[in-house]
Amino acid sequence: MGESELPARQDDESYAEYAYRVLCDELIVLDIKPGEPLNDDLISRRLGVGRTPIREAMKRLESDHLVVAYPRRGTFAAGVDITDLAEISEIRQLLEPAASARAARMASDRTRQELRELAREVRQLLAGHLAQRDLMRLDMRVHRSIYRATGSRHLEDVLIRCDNLATRIWSLVLEKLPPVSEHIAQHVELLEYIADGEAEAAADLTAKHVTDFENLIRAVL
Repeated sequence: MGESELPARQDDESYAEYAYRVLCDELIVLDIKPGEPLNDDLISRRLGVGRTPIREAMKRLESDHLVVAYPRRGTFAAGVDITDLAEISEIRQLLEPAASARAARMASDRTRQELRELAREVRQLLAGHLAQRDLMRLDMRVHRSIYRATGSRHLEDVLIRCDNLATRIWSLVLEKLPPVSEHIAQHVELLEYIADGEAEAAADLTAKHVTDFENLIRAVL
């Protein structure tokens, strides 16, 4: 199980939400390995959270297909099935461009400003030669910002689930991949398109981004 320093709980975050956020991240980047057992007592002590919030978090993680619960055996980190890549990519190819276009149409002025600031931050971070795992986390952060900008909770939920599963596959082959900074750099232009209300351009670039991601992964399988 991951030994990295735990993130702090946010003031507006319940203990169950905090446990979910920490465990979700560890499952996505494979700090918790596929097939690893998840013990309520150990996790409760490690996170400093009661067992009831841990159980609530586990139920959410199970619905996200990140953990699997077996009667009388316990709960385990879900396996990562490379063969899921085609199906996940197909769903993302349908929904991600639609989400980017919706965000370009629907985002508030404040959100557009936040997306422009994020684009500047991504550009600066890429100039610093980030490690592969840091690039992956940056990719996740950008995607979540775009999903949130759609203003659709249902679309956001579906896309986060798909992106989580895609990123687990990415984590599995991370060490085999060439530097992905060029792939991440597409986000700068995409964020600017959305902030400027360029719905069609945002959708087209998003479709390319999803296809490029699938091709990156397939090249090392």
